[in-house]
Amino acid sequence: MATLDDGHIHTLSSELPAMFDGVKLAAVATVLYVIVRCLNLKSTTASPEVSYQNTPLSRYLLKACPLLTKEYIPPLLWGKSGHLQTALYGKMGRVNTPTPCGVRKFLPMQDGATASFDLFEALGEHSTGDDITMVICPGIGNHSEKNYIRTFVDHSQRQGYRCAVLNHLGALPNVELTSPRMFTYGCTWEFAAMVNYIKRTLPDTLLVVVGFSLGGNIVCKFLGENRSNQDRVLCCASVCQGYSALRAQETFLQWDQCRRLYNFVLADNMKKLILSHRNSLLSMNSSNIGDAEFSKLIAATSLMQIDDSIMRKFHGYDSVKEYYEKESCVHYIHKVTVPLLLVNSSDDPLIHQSLLSIPRTLSENA
Repeated sequence: MATLDDGHIHTLSSELPAMFDGVKLAAVATVLYVIVRCLNLKSTTASPEVSYQNTPLSRYLLKACPLLTKEYIPPLLWGKSGHLQTALYGKMGRVNTPTPCGVRKFLPMQDGATASFDLFEALGEHSTGDDITMVICPGIGNHSEKNYIRTFVDHSQRQGYRCAVLNHLGALPNVELTSPRMFTYGCTWEFAAMVNYIKRTLPDTLLVVVGFSLGGNIVCKFLGENRSNQDRVLCCASVCQGYSALRAQETFLQWDQCRRLYNFVLADNMKKLILSHRNSLLSMNSSNIGDAEFSKLIAATSLMQIDDSIMRKFHGYDSVKEYYEKESCVHYIHKVTVPLLLVNSSDDPLIHQSLLSIPRTLSENA
C-alpha cells in the first residue's frame, strides 16, 4: 500500500508543474485579451466622418482645415481607447494644467438665484483684428476651475479670444445657493444672464458660443429658444453632447462600453454635489425639495433616479419624461441659423452611436 501511495503521490507531483503552467498561460491569455479589448487595439484608423450642408462656408472649412478630412492616427498605446483617454487626462491634466487668471462676476437673477461666471481677457490680438469673446458653458456639475476648461481657456486666450466661463449654479465649492434650485440639464437662465452681461458691457464684441457635454445642450437650446439670442453670434461649437436626454438615459442603463458604470459614477458625483447644498435647499420656504426627496436621492444609483427625485422638481415638471423632453436641445437646435459645429467622438463611452443620428439628420436637412 505504501508503494502504491508513494507512486500515486509521485504521479501527482509530476503533473502539478504542467497544471500550473497551463493556468499561467490561461491567465496571460486572459490579460492580453482584456488589454486588446480595453485599449481597442484592433480598431482601424480612419478619417473623421463629416456631415455638412453644402455651402460656401462648409467648402471653405473643409479646404482650410485638413484635419477634418485626413486619416486620424491616434497614439498607439492609449489613443484608441476612450476609457484610457479619460483616465489618463484625469491624472496628467492635474500635473500640466495651466492656471489662467480671471475675474469672477456675480449676477442676481429674478428668482433670487445668484449666477456667476469668470471673465478672462485675451493675451494678444486676434488674427482678424476683431474683438471676439468666447462664451463657454462647461459640462455637468462643472465650472471655470476644472482642468479641461482651464486648458481650453488658456489656449483661446493665446489666440486672441476673451473668454467668459459660466459656473453652473451650485457647482462651485463653498459657494452657497441663494434660491431653492441648482443647475439643470437644459435651464438656460444663467447662461443667458452671462451672455446679456457681455453684450451690455462690451457693445463692440462679437461672440463665439462653446458648450461641452451638458453645456453643449444648454448653448444649442439657448440659441434656438429665441432668434434674438443669436444676435452678434459668429458661430457655435458643441462638443460631445447627447442632444436628447430621453434617448440618452435609455442607453445609460446598458453595459455596452461600461456605460452603466459611468452612469453610476456620474450619479455618485451629482449626489455629493446636491447633498452639499442640503441645508440650503431644506431651509428655503419656496423649496420643492424636502426630506422625502433627499431620502430618494441617497438611495439613487443612476442619473435618471436623481433627475426624478430632485432635478425635475427645481422647475416643477410633473415627470422625468417631461423634464427630459422640455430641456433637450433636440427640439430647438433646428432653429439655430448661425454656423453650428457639432463635434462627437465615435468611441465616447457615454454617447451611444444611435444618438449621433440627430446631428447627421440635422446637417442633411439644414
